[in-house]
Order: sequence, then C-alpha cells, then structure tokens
Amino acid sequence: MQRSYSILSGMILGWSIIGGVQAESTSIIDVEADRHAGSGQMTQQSQSTEQAPPADGGEWLRALPGVGGVKMGAHGVDPVIRGQKQNQLNVLLDGAYVFGGCPNRMDPPSSYAGPATYDQLTVIRGVQSLLYGSGGSGGTVLFERTEPVFTEDKNYRVELGANYASNGDAKGAHADVATGGESGFVRAIVDTSSANSYEDGDGNKVRSGYDETGGVLDLGYRPDADSKLSLSLEASRGEDIEYAGANMDAPISDHDLIKLGYESRTGSGRFSGFDAELYSSAVEHVMDNYSLRTNNNMWMRVPSESDTTGGRIEGDLLLGKGLLTLGLDVMKNDRDATRYGGPAGNEPTMINSYMWPGVSIEQWGMVAEYAAELTPDKRYTAGLRIDQVDASASKADLEPAATWGDSPNTLYSDYYGKTATPSDETNVGALLRYEQDLADQPVTLFTGLSRTVRTADATERFMASDNMTASSIWVGNPDLEPEAHHQIDAGLDYQGERSRGSLTIYYDRVNDYILRDRARGQDGVLRSDLATVYRNVDAELYGVDLEGSHQWSNRWSSDLSIAYVRATNTTESRPIAQTPPLEGTLSLEYRKTDWRLGAELRAVAEQSRVEDDINTDSGLDAGQTAGFTVYNLYGTYRLNKQSKINFGVDNVTDKTYAEHLNKPSAFDTTVVQVNEPGRSYWAKVNVVF
Repeated sequence: MQRSYSILSGMILGWSIIGGVQAESTSIIDVEADRHAGSGQMTQQSQSTEQAPPADGGEWLRALPGVGGVKMGAHGVDPVIRGQKQNQLNVLLDGAYVFGGCPNRMDPPSSYAGPATYDQLTVIRGVQSLLYGSGGSGGTVLFERTEPVFTEDKNYRVELGANYASNGDAKGAHADVATGGESGFVRAIVDTSSANSYEDGDGNKVRSGYDETGGVLDLGYRPDADSKLSLSLEASRGEDIEYAGANMDAPISDHDLIKLGYESRTGSGRFSGFDAELYSSAVEHVMDNYSLRTNNNMWMRVPSESDTTGGRIEGDLLLGKGLLTLGLDVMKNDRDATRYGGPAGNEPTMINSYMWPGVSIEQWGMVAEYAAELTPDKRYTAGLRIDQVDASASKADLEPAATWGDSPNTLYSDYYGKTATPSDETNVGALLRYEQDLADQPVTLFTGLSRTVRTADATERFMASDNMTASSIWVGNPDLEPEAHHQIDAGLDYQGERSRGSLTIYYDRVNDYILRDRARGQDGVLRSDLATVYRNVDAELYGVDLEGSHQWSNRWSSDLSIAYVRATNTTESRPIAQTPPLEGTLSLEYRKTDWRLGAELRAVAEQSRVEDDINTDSGLDAGQTAGFTVYNLYGTYRLNKQSKINFGVDNVTDKTYAEHLNKPSAFDTTVVQVNEPGRSYWAKVNVVF
C-alpha cells in the first residue's frame, strides 16, 4: 500500500534534481482535478485549467467541490469542509504541521502554501485514516510536491509561469528549475505575487491587497534505488496584507520551514518500508490598525510568534493479506502574542493584553492501522490511535501595563473560576472502514465508523484579550474538555465507461464540542457581560456529498457537485454558527486537439439557520444570507508542445454577492461579510523546457 504524505508550505524558490532517471515527456501535459477519486477524496494538480490563479492555498482549496472558506480579504482564506473548520481539519504542508501567528486566523496554515510551488492538492473528506495526526474530524488537506522525472537523454527540467487577473490588478510569476541523476536530486522554485484591492459587482473597493515572495530549496541523496534522504529549506515573506473583514491588517507575515526526511521501500521478510521525518516551522506575524489604513483613534499593534517542531516515524509490516502500519509522532507548538496600545500618531508601546501568554501545547501520538483484503472484491481498514497532550501558559500571571488590563489568570478566573495551571489529557481514536465491489456493476459500496478526538487549541484554551468594553473582551477557557467526534458515513463510487461519480452520506455526533459563544451566565460561565468565551456543548452534524461527471461525446463533457451540511448545538437546540448552506456546481466543456472551452454555474442556497444576535446567541453570523448564482467561463489553448495559455472570465454577470461564511471579530460587535470580486478577466501562461 502506498501512502501519500503532504508536501510543503510557502510561496517559494525551487530547484529539483531527481534521483533515478525515468521516462517522461518534457512537454506540457494537461492535468485536471480528479473530483471522483472515490470515497470522498479529491486531488487537483497545481496547473488546473479552469481556475483563476489563487492568492494562496486557502483560495485554491475553496475552488474544489464541497470546500468552503472563511474570507477576510483575498489572502488568508480559512478552509471549511463538511461544516468543520480550523483545527477540526488536519492541514499538512510538506508533511509538516504549520500553525499561524494570528489569534484571529488572518494566516491559517493554508495561507503559507503557495499554489505555484506545489504539484498537487489532496482533500480527504471525513476520517479515512488515523496516520495524519490526531483530530481531523472534518477531513485532511495535503499540499504535496512530487519529484519531477526526466528522459534518459535530458536530466533537467525548467518551468516558467506568469499570471494576471484584471480585478485587483493581481499578478504573479514563478520559476521551477530541476536537475538530477541516480544519486540525488535538487529542486528550486521562486514565486512572487501581488494584488491591489479588488472591486465587487457594484464597483465598490474591497480591501484585499497583498505582496508575497518566497522560495524553497529541496535536496536529496539516494544511497540506493529504494531509499532517499532529503532536506528541504523554505522561506516565505508576506507584506502589506489588507483585510476588509477585520479591524487590523498584517504588514508582516513571514514563515520559515526546515525539514529532514528519510524513506526506504526496501524490506526483508515482513518488513516492507520505513519513513521518518523531522521538521521545524517558525511564523512571525504582525498585525496593526494604523500602518495600512487611516486611524485617528487608539493605535494597536500585535507582534506574535508561532514555532512548531515535530516529527514522525512509521514502518510497514506485511501481515496476512494486508499491511500493518505502526507509527509514532510528536509535535510541540509554542505561541506568543502581546497587544500594545497607544494614542494615534505614536508607535504603540503600552502592553494592554497578553493575548497568547506564552502558550505551549505538546502532543505525542501512537498509531496502528491495518489495511487488508478479505477477498479480491472486499477490503477493510482498522486503526487505533492514542495521543497524550500537555498544555501550559507561562505568562498567565503577568499583569499588563494598561490600568484597565487584567492578567490572563485574572480573566480566566473571572469568567470560568479556573486558572491556567499545566494540564494533560489522553485521547483515544479508532477507525473501521469497509469497501465492497459489486459483481455485475462498476460500483463500490463503502461505509466507515470512526472516533476522533481534538484537543483545544491555543486560542480556545488561553486567549486573554482584555478590553475596556466588556463585549469586546475575548477569553479562552483553560478548563475545556477535548472534542470527541463519533462518525458514520456510507456511500458508493461508480466508474462507468462514460460516467463516474460518488455519493456519501455522513453523521457526526460530537461530545464536548468546543463552542465559541458570548458570556450570558451559561453553565460554566460566571459572567453575563457578552464577552467572547468558549465552552463545551454536545452537537451533531450530518450531510451529503454528491459528485459526478459524464462524457457526452468525444468533445463534450459535464461535471456536477452538490454539498449540504446541517450543524446543531443539541445541548441547547441551536444552530451552530458559520455553517455553509446547500451549494452545487455544474459545468459543460468542449475539447479539441489544441484547445478547450468550458462554462461553470455555481448555485448557493440561502442560509436561514444562523446565530446573529450576541444578546441571545454567539452572534458569529452576519445574518441570514441570500442565495446566489455565479457564472464562470474558462479555456485553454496550446501554443506549442512546450507552452500553453489558460484564460477565463469569473463572475461573468458582475454579480454583487458574499459567501455566508465570515470571520468573526471579538474586538467589536460588528461581524463583516466580505463581498466577492465582481467580473474579472484572467490568464496564465506556462512554458516547460
């Protein structure tokens, strides 16, 4: 069994020498999204032909069927899968976990994944494996880079690309140079992109500009044909990132990643393979409310750091009719964010909140997963995972300089009657999946049962943002229980001669769902001043994913996707805020030898199950959202064997609309939905030598 491990985050420099000469044409090959890989898995190549160049990995994700995104601007889109978000998703970049530096998630992990520097993106909806880490109840996202291959008489590959979108004057360029031989490889990629604020369908400017550059250097050594030692160095630098959906911007958002890996496919006896890797990620993020916007009130600045170190060891054993994978992984994330304030016109120097007060969360995990055949047409996977979590906040007793500011422990005590003493927990996850091919039909039936446990993150546990206005206070809860998901899904995959598709129905019962709410004296909350708080409730989520495609003739084809989820706080019979509505896409495409043209319709229903009143509920929704329909056109033309151009028009009718999902703000009581871009013409050119 070959496993896919994610590959690398950033906006990036690159060069690659491949160890081992393999045959492949160096001309450009059209590669598209495999939207029906089966059982809820989707893979899309980075040079997708129907999508405008995305600003970051989150926007790339949002273009896939059934994947939503929380939007504050053009950059930093936070993915949502099956109504689950943030740490309910496992997002891996080059096999590494990267955690952003903004407490309000201006920079989710996917924002450090530069699309031009990855070869493919894989989305696994729901729980299909326990090997990628703890949690992941909503799904797993893998940003991957594959090794380029060469012909026997050509040991190098050069790719150059450039793109442009008219709305926002967004532009980008990248260079990917590779060379190699039997004993090693090296790859380098450089990437740069920038944009100004775009306009919505009414011609209103939406703050969304950004500048970003980055690079990656991958090195490898092959002691033999079946083993590889690799080293990856990565850096990305983001500047002047504007957010219409927040009261702050990010003048600095930087990331560095180093990763060392070893893999071996050789084996003796029952031993068939071994993988090991170590990684270290460092994020430096600065947000403020004055350097990129006019502000005559109090200036605020929040420098923050998020450092993550980790690694894993996994081995494969042939056992019976299947493969047993045994693994050990460890991860430690240290986060620190301090908010400074001061009068307008002067650099803020007075500490008014220790927002992340020296937070440290360490996890150790052990996993065993067995995949086997019962018969040639019947397969199953069984897994068990145990995680140990330790959490602490070293600065919880520090008092801010501001006269109205309280220490983190004072805030925790005021709202929950607890302080940030070091804590630990042991979490157990399990998985059982079954697949069966029907004898007389090209159909595979599948079902799965799983238990996954997600520990509270740094913000949910230890956020300590004080404010003179009570409703703008934001306080984590150090007494939160971990979130336990018990899921069942079932469905079918169909692979016919001209048609293929998949249908999945799922149900998730959650014990101790970690709910972001407003303080109204609920059970476990001591105050009623409408501050933002966290507490445990029980919840349920259920829904359906449907995808299909049909080849009408040699020239014409269509794709269809539908996604629906319903999420409820069952403890109080309330909707869970920020749940996406029913949506679907339908496309029609025409192909000839050197070109193709396509049209896509995306329809989204209204969302009336909302929480938009902080006096009675969480207030995280901006309100009910009307349904909308958007039309896009796209095409490809092959200029010659080595080069092609992709082009398109997004939002053909110049419609003004906003997605239901929005970024909540605890700094004021206004929740903002950011309008999507109006009509935009785009093109991207790729040349391969």
